[in-house]
Amino acid sequence: MQENNTTTFIFLAILLLLIVIICIMMYQLMQAKKAKDDAEKSFYALEVKVNDLQLENLESKLNPHLFKNILNSIQSHAYQTYFALDKLANVLDYILYESKNKFVTAREEIDFALNLIEINKIKISPLFELKVKTNINKEDKLYDQPLMAPLISIDLIENAFKHADLQSPDAFISVVFEFKDNAFFMTVSNKISDKKVLKKERSGLGQATLEHRLRIIYKNNFKLDKFIENGVYIAHLKIDLLEYKTEMLASGR
Repeated sequence: MQENNTTTFIFLAILLLLIVIICIMMYQLMQAKKAKDDAEKSFYALEVKVNDLQLENLESKLNPHLFKNILNSIQSHAYQTYFALDKLANVLDYILYESKNKFVTAREEIDFALNLIEINKIKISPLFELKVKTNINKEDKLYDQPLMAPLISIDLIENAFKHADLQSPDAFISVVFEFKDNAFFMTVSNKISDKKVLKKERSGLGQATLEHRLRIIYKNNFKLDKFIENGVYIAHLKIDLLEYKTEMLASGR
């Protein structure tokens, strides 16, 4: 009888010890999970701050650069100044006010891009083939929602006017804007000039800035393809705004 009591006592002691060990391990796991969650929150907050600082730095360089290019365009053809100033007023309103917002609507960004193209037309001959097309589903529910990064269309437009062959009889620039299936599309193509463009120190941020901004803001919800085909440079940008909005809502941003 005494031997049975001893065995029972030992069994209960071992069971109690196991329970204590399990409780300690569960507590440690919970603490580790909490520490991991806290670390992830801290990392995310830090990442957001770094990205915001990077965007502020890029945008602070972007706006003066754009403004300088616009003024150069107007100065080169004074006889069109009145028309250009009307477009310039719209562009400046956008730069000074709308671009300060973190996001604008696709409608606002496309209107801005069309005004910018009109200003750049001053650089070229009236006989030059400049094709601008819009294919927009204005009934799309995301068309008038602020999900577009402002000034995202600048680099592709300026690159086309900078590198296009403006003298060749078959030269052209084509810009197509589309908004359909909850996504923004922009395709810019131009015949490449045989003349090498002189690289100036601090001559602009270019498409490296565009890709940097897109990666910071849209993560994996964009696609930028650039290629040359038969002497024509083609850049195609797609931003999936529905996927981006879904991720924003899921992350609480």
